[in-house]
Amino acid sequence: MHRAHTPQSKITAALFCALAWLMSPVAAQERLVDHFPKAKQSGCMACHGEIEPIREIGSEMLNQIMAQGEAAGDPAGCIICHNGDATETKDKAIAHGGEDFYPDPGSPWVNAQTCGRCHEEQVRVQWQSLMMTEAGKIQGTCWSFGALTGYEHKYANYAVENPKDPKARLGTDAYRQYMQRLTELEPNVFVERHEPLPEALGFDELDQLKDDPSLAAFTYIRQECNRCHHAVKGRSRRGDFRGMGCSSCHIPYSNEGFYEGRDTSIPKDETAHPLTHQIQGTREAKVTVHGISYHGLPAETCTTCHNRGKRIGVSFQGLMETPYPSPLTAEAKEQPDLHSKHYIAMEQDIHYQKGMKCQDCHTSTDVHGDGFLAASNLAAVQIECSDCHGTPDRFPWELPLGYMDEFAMTPADGQARGITDKQLPHTWAGYAHEKKDGFLLTARGNPYENVVRDGDEVIVYTAEGKDLRLKPLKKLVEEKAISTRGLVAMQGVSKHLDRMECYTCHASWTPQCYGCHVKVDYSQKDQCPECNESATGFDWVAAGRKHADPEHRTNDGEAGFDTIIPGKVSEQRSYLRWEDPIMGINGEGRVTPLAPGCQPSVTIIGPDGKPILTNHIFRTPAGMEGSGDEGQLAIDMSPTQPHTMTKNARTCESCHASDKALGLGIGGPRPWNEKHFVDLQTTDGTVLSKRAQPQMESIPNLDHDWSQIVDRDGNQVATVGHHWKLSRAFNREELQHMTRDGTCVACHKEIPENSMAVSLLHHVAKFSGQLPKTNDQHFSLVNKIVLSSAWAQVMGVVVLFGGLTLGAFLWRRKRRLKTL
Repeated sequence: MHRAHTPQSKITAALFCALAWLMSPVAAQERLVDHFPKAKQSGCMACHGEIEPIREIGSEMLNQIMAQGEAAGDPAGCIICHNGDATETKDKAIAHGGEDFYPDPGSPWVNAQTCGRCHEEQVRVQWQSLMMTEAGKIQGTCWSFGALTGYEHKYANYAVENPKDPKARLGTDAYRQYMQRLTELEPNVFVERHEPLPEALGFDELDQLKDDPSLAAFTYIRQECNRCHHAVKGRSRRGDFRGMGCSSCHIPYSNEGFYEGRDTSIPKDETAHPLTHQIQGTREAKVTVHGISYHGLPAETCTTCHNRGKRIGVSFQGLMETPYPSPLTAEAKEQPDLHSKHYIAMEQDIHYQKGMKCQDCHTSTDVHGDGFLAASNLAAVQIECSDCHGTPDRFPWELPLGYMDEFAMTPADGQARGITDKQLPHTWAGYAHEKKDGFLLTARGNPYENVVRDGDEVIVYTAEGKDLRLKPLKKLVEEKAISTRGLVAMQGVSKHLDRMECYTCHASWTPQCYGCHVKVDYSQKDQCPECNESATGFDWVAAGRKHADPEHRTNDGEAGFDTIIPGKVSEQRSYLRWEDPIMGINGEGRVTPLAPGCQPSVTIIGPDGKPILTNHIFRTPAGMEGSGDEGQLAIDMSPTQPHTMTKNARTCESCHASDKALGLGIGGPRPWNEKHFVDLQTTDGTVLSKRAQPQMESIPNLDHDWSQIVDRDGNQVATVGHHWKLSRAFNREELQHMTRDGTCVACHKEIPENSMAVSLLHHVAKFSGQLPKTNDQHFSLVNKIVLSSAWAQVMGVVVLFGGLTLGAFLWRRKRRLKTL
C-alpha cells in the first residue's frame, strides 16, 4: 500500500536531504566566508561566494593574504593576488579592473606584484631559470640543423643575463664556489648572457630557404620545441593544460582541463580552467577536491611539460609512448590522446611506487633556479643518487662534495661533506621539517631540506606527507642485505662506482625514439597551384614576447594572439625501443644511459610546394665531435637519467655482451642510405616492373643504423651529448676493455669433448647428475672453476717455491757434509 507524504514527513525528508548535502564531499569543502565573516563584505563574494579558499583554513599563508586584503580594502583578500575593484558588485568589467586585473596571478609578466610580495627571490630568479630560457633545447635544435651556434648556448626565448654580484646566486658559499668552478670548466653552458632567439622566416622571406635551408630551424623551435616555457600558458590540449609562471606548477590542472570546484560563476563545461582554486606546494599545503585531500605537486603537473624530449615525466609514471591507439575504450573508441600521444603501461620508477613526487628529489634550486644561467638539465640539477644512498663503503655524509657530479674523468675526493642544521634563507616559506641529526647536503653543497640524517639511517620527508626511512648502502652491506650480484657490481668491480652513474644499471627501461623525420612545409597558396591553403603554424616564442606588451601583460593565455608564421611542422619516427639503452659518457665524465636526442632527417618544402631538402641529415662543421673535413652527422644521442629506477639492476651481459649497449648499433636493419623496393623481382634483386616505386626512400648520408654511435675502432659516427666537453661514445680502449662477447666461447671451445681432462670430468658429472641445468647451477660451477684454478695456481707457486727452497737447502747441506 502506497503511503501518503504528510507535511511532517516532507520536512523530515528535506532535513535528511540537507544533511546529506552538507555531508557530501562537495559540500564538506570549506568556504572562505564561513571562517572569515567579513569576507562577505567584499564585492568579489557577490559572484564568487562559494569559491574554495586559495589555501586551507588555518594556514599561515591564507592568514597573511586575508590580513593584507583587509588592509587594502578587500576583506576577502582577492585583490592581493588578482587586483581589481573589490567594491564593485554588479559590473564585471569594473570589478575585474580592466587592464589591471590578473586572471592568472602566477604569470611571470605580473607575478612581481602578486607572488613576489612574499616570494621575492623565487620571482627574481625565474628569468634565468632553464624553464624560462629553454636554452638547451634551442642549442640542441640549432645543432641538429648543422651546429648553427656551435657549442655555445647562445640563444634563449628572451634576452637575459646574469647578475653582476656573484653573491646574488642563491645557495651556500660552498655551492657558489662549486658553481664557479663548473662555470670555468664549461663556459659554453654556464654563459653570462643569452641573446634573444632570432625570428623565424616571415611570409616575404621564404626565398632565403633555397640558399640556406637551415633557417627552417627557427620555425621548428618556435612552433614545436619551445611551447612549454613558463612565460606562456602553452597549447590547451588534453594533458597539457596548465597555468603560467608560478601557476605552471602551483595551481592544479587536470588532464581534461575542467574546473570542478564550488564556484558557480566559473564555467564547468569549458576547458583550460584549473581543477580547483587552490595552491599546491609543500606537504604543508593541503588541496581538497571532492572530499579527497592531497599534498605537494602531483607528478601529473610536471608531465604537462616533461612528456617530450627525454620524456622523463611520463617515464617516471611508467608510461611509454606508442604509435598504436589500442586498447580501445569502453565505448570501443581509440585510446584518447594524452599530450597528443598514445601510451602503453610500463614499470613505474620505484620512487614513484614508494609515493615520492618529483619535488622530493628535485630541490627549489633545481626547479626555480639559483639566479644564474645554466643552459642544460645537467647544469641545473644539483642532486645525485649517492646524496641519499651513499656507497657500499661510505655513508652520504662521508662523501666529498662533487661525488658523482665531477665533470672530470676521476671520482671526486676531499674531506667528508658532513651535514648541516641550516636551511637556505630563501626557502623560509617552505615546510620546516624536523632536523634530527641534521640536513644532508647535495653533491653541490646545498642543504637537502627534506632529507635528514637519523643515526646511520636517512629520512626522506615526502611532499605527500610520508616519512620514508631508508638504510644507506653501507648499512645494508653491514647487515648483509645486498645480493652477491650487487656486491660484485659495486665492490668487486670497484671501477663501476668510480666511473658509472647508479642509474646506468638501475634504469629498468628507457624510451628510445630512433630517427626523427622532421618536415617543415612552407607551401603558400599564392605560389603553389595545388594548395588549397597556405601552410602556417603558431609561434610560441613570439606569443610569449607579446605578453611583454602592456596591453597583453595580464592575459592568462595566448587565445587570439596573432603570432602565425609560415611553415607547418610535422614529425615521424623510424622506430621505437625501450629495452637496455645504449651507454656512453656524459658531461660529468661518467658512464650513463643514452637515448636518441635530436636525430632529425629534415625535409623542407618550399613555398611553391616543391621539396628543397628531402630526408637530409645536416653535418657539423669540420673537425667537431671527432670528425674529419666532412664534419660529423648532427644526429645526437643524448645522455639521460631515465627516471625508471628499479631495485634490481640490469644484468652484466646486457652491457658487456651487447653491441647495442656499447654503442655499436642494434644491427639488423638494411642500410638507410639505400632505396628499398618491394615488388616483383628476380633473385638478384632486379625489379621487374618499370612502374615500381621505392617502398622506403634513402637517407643519403646515413650509412649505418640510427642506434650506432661508434665503430669497433672507436671512431664516433654521430654526436653524443654535444652540450658538454666530456660527453662522447666509448673509445677503442674502453670498448676493448668492456666487451665480453667471447666469454662463453672461452670455456666451451674445450667443453665437453676437446680436451681429455675436460671430457673425463664432463662424463663423470653427466653420470653423477651434476651437469648444470639452471643459471644458478652454471654460476656456481663457473665460480668453483675460477676458485679451483686460482687455488691450483697459488698452490703450484707454493709447491714450486717450496721445492726450490727445499732443493737449495738439501744442496747446501750436501756441500757442507762434503767439506767435513
